[in-house]
Amino acid sequence: MSTGATVRTAVTGVGWAVAGPDFDPVTELAVRGMRHKDRASRFAVRAARRALEDAGLLDAPELGGAAVVVSSNFGNLDPVCDTVTTLAAGGSTDIGPMRVPQLSSAVSAAWVALDHGIRGPNLTLCNGASGGLDAVAAARNLIAAGRATAALVIGVEPDSPAVARLHQETAGSRWIDGAVGLVIEPVRQAVRRGARIRAEIAGYGRAGDERSAVRAAGATAVPRLGAEANARFGRCSGALGVVQCALAVERLEGPDVAEGEAVLAVAGAGVGESDGTSVSALVLRPSRGRRT
Repeated sequence: MSTGATVRTAVTGVGWAVAGPDFDPVTELAVRGMRHKDRASRFAVRAARRALEDAGLLDAPELGGAAVVVSSNFGNLDPVCDTVTTLAAGGSTDIGPMRVPQLSSAVSAAWVALDHGIRGPNLTLCNGASGGLDAVAAARNLIAAGRATAALVIGVEPDSPAVARLHQETAGSRWIDGAVGLVIEPVRQAVRRGARIRAEIAGYGRAGDERSAVRAAGATAVPRLGAEANARFGRCSGALGVVQCALAVERLEGPDVAEGEAVLAVAGAGVGESDGTSVSALVLRPSRGRRT
């Protein structure tokens, strides 16, 4: 399956919320407003803010009609496990009301929308390793269909005892603890407001095998990202595709990128982490200029 968009869309903002020189989870996840959020939601909120700042859209009126699309497979696993343990040991009266929202797999997307006044479509994908690329494609489709003025895409996975146990049971040794955010918007809109177009979305495909997905994305001769995501962060699970797109943007902005060079990202069955059902492929390319 491939999906063509009649509206050119681009990445205009990237925000990282992963431990490193520019992000200390101990302090960043303890700022005001974090008290009743689960760990994944805290990461998502911080990545969202950084991506919006990078795009020049923080607190902008355009966000009213934007969408939020989150990809996460383990996002609220820890709150769910904690609640089950509490119920087993006591009863429902031991469950505080502020814990209840954390039991929804869509809680991170909801917090991001609430924090930034985003009133457009609100989606959460929990469909394996291909989910991150599918989330970017869903954002593009919402914009092309006129359902959203822009979209904030978040890939997030927390490191928690419950998540660690699942990774270890499947021979995992390292996995990401954090989030990455992308701002997706129409090229025409980005040009009009003078935004920096960091990369354009050139093609997307989804199929039951890698070759078919790459062909559907129109990327048979496009250089592919290697193992950068896993090498840097370990397993990325639902955040994988969003991490790949952020790394692709870095590569496209590098000094050695060739004129017109594009980058292919692939995630899903048989490609590193596998959900066993599908593969998604997405192509990012440098901006084609200011012509819309």
